[in-house]
Amino acid sequence: MADTQQQTLSGMFLSQRTDVLVAIGVIVVVMMLIIPLPTVLLDTLMALNLVFSLLTILIVLYTKSALDFSVFPTILLVVTVYGLALNVSSTRLILSMGQQFDGQIVQAFSDFVVGTPGAEGLVIGLIIFTIIVAVQFIVITKGATRVAEVAARFTLDALPGKQMAIEAEYNSGVLTEEEAAKKKLELEKEVDFYGAMDGASKFVSGNVKVGILITVVNIIGGLVVGMTIHGEPFSQALSTYVQLAIGDGLVTQFPALLISTATGLIVTRAISDATFGEDMTEQFSRQSRVYWIATAFLAVLGALPGFPWYVLFPMAGLSALLAYRLSRREQAEATQAAKPKAEAKAQETPAEISPVAPLDPISLELGYGLIPLVDKDKGAELLDRVTRIRRETALELGLAVPRIRIIDNMRLEPSQYCFKIRGVEVGRGTIRMGHYLAINPGSVREDVDGEATRDPAFGLPALWITEERREAAERAGYTVVDPPSIIATHLTELIKRHAAEILGRQEVRAILDALKRDYPAVVDEVQSVLGVGEVQKVLQGLLREQVSIRNVVTILETLADYATITKDVAFLIEKVRQSLKRQICLQYADEDKTLSVLTIEPSLEQAIIESRVETAGGVTPALKPELHRAWITAARNKVRAVQEQGYMPIVLCSETARALVKSSTARELPDLVVLSVQEILPEIRVDSLGEIRVEE
Repeated sequence: MADTQQQTLSGMFLSQRTDVLVAIGVIVVVMMLIIPLPTVLLDTLMALNLVFSLLTILIVLYTKSALDFSVFPTILLVVTVYGLALNVSSTRLILSMGQQFDGQIVQAFSDFVVGTPGAEGLVIGLIIFTIIVAVQFIVITKGATRVAEVAARFTLDALPGKQMAIEAEYNSGVLTEEEAAKKKLELEKEVDFYGAMDGASKFVSGNVKVGILITVVNIIGGLVVGMTIHGEPFSQALSTYVQLAIGDGLVTQFPALLISTATGLIVTRAISDATFGEDMTEQFSRQSRVYWIATAFLAVLGALPGFPWYVLFPMAGLSALLAYRLSRREQAEATQAAKPKAEAKAQETPAEISPVAPLDPISLELGYGLIPLVDKDKGAELLDRVTRIRRETALELGLAVPRIRIIDNMRLEPSQYCFKIRGVEVGRGTIRMGHYLAINPGSVREDVDGEATRDPAFGLPALWITEERREAAERAGYTVVDPPSIIATHLTELIKRHAAEILGRQEVRAILDALKRDYPAVVDEVQSVLGVGEVQKVLQGLLREQVSIRNVVTILETLADYATITKDVAFLIEKVRQSLKRQICLQYADEDKTLSVLTIEPSLEQAIIESRVETAGGVTPALKPELHRAWITAARNKVRAVQEQGYMPIVLCSETARALVKSSTARELPDLVVLSVQEILPEIRVDSLGEIRVEE
């Protein structure tokens, strides 16, 4: 632990020190434009410029992805300013010192290029310098700039399609949520990189233009200074300053040439996933026939009179050797590829069917008329909605909904869709493409023309209306939704209703494993007294009544407290609910922290408690048929009256009766909320709306 902390601190210190050095370096580069430098320091900085440019092009050559060298656009700016600062410093020294200028690197470059003394050497040096600058400016820099512009434009144009493709892969289960987020982040970085390269490539072209200008100014300024200030004759001034200007220009342009070449390389290798050397080796060794043709061409060329046969024949021999080795490799690969096919054909047997035919946890099947809702070319709005629903469900219920498989089903009507959980249908609906669903929430002020139907999610009366009637329906008080919203809302409600079915043992195991990394003591204590199946039953019991299991640490701590007393699932669920009472109360209380509830007549509540029966599926009341019908009728009437007043139906009873009341009303009143007195916080005010009693 101490070693890890020490390494972390060392890494942080090194990172901070690097940031400081970079900041100091950038400031020094800018100051070099103003402050004169001694020739020794100038030589050092010029050598550093050469080495840094060489390192940059080597890193580009060995980089597999452009994003692996994402600082390259910024480096272009820094290197450009650095080279110009060196140019200004060397110009100042050359003009001020003249023949006494003792910068070794500038002198070495000028002597190496000019070579021959006198006017001939100067002319040759100027021609070579001009050619180098022309090649860099006209060929490399302009090409790299154009490629960067095109790459930036096409990368930006392709961004929406790539994002939708990632969403489609995520929704179809090909990618996990983490993988999809990572691919989206890489996509954003790619767009930012090529956008930055589009602008940064202008630094290179600008550097070349300024280099030419500085060289011309050095020659003209040198002649003026040498002849007028230093009193040198024209020939001597010309020889001195032109030679030094050529050397200074080459010292600047050679690193710039390396950088511009690196720019061209990094923007032209956008589709590669390997280094430049790996790509060259792999792509130049695919076919042997091209080398046989090259061998024949070189041999014929060498046999012709006047051509250097002593050069062409050895090259033909090397080409033939390479072609021979490649052809041997191709034959070996073909034999290796044919062997499995022959074995499979010889031993061909009927395909075995897997003993397990896996089912999708959740699937959405669409009729062919609804396929445009998930078509990437048409926006695929439904795919985005499904992704958001999974994320929102995880936040609201604490349930990580498995990936939802979306498929077309030719057995459905063109406008139908259906949801299935593990292959069993749990919901179905019909969509009229090009229309909107106007839902009547109960507060509609006037009627609107449309085709009568019902909302598939809540069963409310609704109308199919056209686009032209949408505004009129909204003014009349209807809730108007589009087809993707209809399916998304239906999916959300089905997930809430069937959350307990979605949560399987494997999902519970994943929850415990993930939690164990941060809360090992809690998980170990629970697992020592309860199995995964028992924890699953408790979590399912909470989800059946729309209680979020996101606070799983509190749930497990409560289970650890009471599981040593009893493993009765109903008892454990009640204790967990009481531990989550703040969450449950705030879920149903209004802004004034008031709960408006119905209570149960004490004698009726006692009768429900006394009818308790233990079954394999949990506790349930076994009331006499007449009493049961009377109890359900009374509860239904009270719930309807409460809803008409605008309140959510909530029944408050004792801890002992809570599970029995919920169980007895689950079929007829599935949305009825049942709370126990022990689940009410002290600061929550309880307002009674009435009492449920059986008429005598």
